[in-house]
Amino acid sequence: MRSVFMRYPEGKAKALTFSYDDGVPQDKQLAELFDTYGMKATFNFNCEYMREVNFTKEQIKEYFLSKGHEIAVHGANHRANGNVRPIEGIRDVLDCRLELEEKCDCIIRGMAYPDSGIRQMGNFGSYEMVKQYLIELDIAYARTLGKDNNSFMLPTDFHAWMPTAHHTNPKIMEFVDDFLKFDISTTVYHVKRVPRLLYIWGHSYEFDRDGNWELMENICKKLANNDEIWYATNIEIYDYVEAYKSLRYSADGHRIYNPTLFTIWLDVDGKLYNVKSGETICI
Repeated sequence: MRSVFMRYPEGKAKALTFSYDDGVPQDKQLAELFDTYGMKATFNFNCEYMREVNFTKEQIKEYFLSKGHEIAVHGANHRANGNVRPIEGIRDVLDCRLELEEKCDCIIRGMAYPDSGIRQMGNFGSYEMVKQYLIELDIAYARTLGKDNNSFMLPTDFHAWMPTAHHTNPKIMEFVDDFLKFDISTTVYHVKRVPRLLYIWGHSYEFDRDGNWELMENICKKLANNDEIWYATNIEIYDYVEAYKSLRYSADGHRIYNPTLFTIWLDVDGKLYNVKSGETICI
């Protein structure tokens, strides 16, 4: 029986993404830092009446969208989805999405949970309830937090997407080193040949508050210009994973058909294959 593992574009086994919250003025400086080092990030915005007008429509296009970054939902009023009634949670997400789509002239599908998100449930709510209305609101994924670790695993549930770590985690540079050193191609352990993702999150205003912009610059310097890494936004990772999951196999596993618009890469017993959109290959 063959061992088949997803690989990111160009056959890469590692991916890197960032997620920064609240749509604050310092996001511009952070986006410029990412641009300098060839990184991509997702910036999660609240609604204007809460955060004031930090960026105009033209500035959002100039600073973020034209550089390949993603804008995502962070709640109109920054209210924890686990602690509000469903109707309030729905409105908080929908109002934010509607405003952002108008300002960005694009479809907004991602989200980072605001406040305590789904880490605690009040008013007799449940994660299943929150996930259901997010799906109905066409929110493809939602980032949560609270369990920093260096497993670098992709989520099994994209509506409870756990990042690797906040940038202030005292082990963040150790995690970066672990990620860079991990050699998926030579491991003898079958379970360790899955693709890996380093996912860093935070708030850009924290760099001003803590006086440590050099921390993010050092992180970017270490991770930049690496041929083993795919630099992507949250939604790009989600879309690619979902496309991979859409591949169709023959009963014996020898033929693979790609019904998606993506070129999908696979590791089959240590050999790289790619399946172009609409193509069927034999392995």
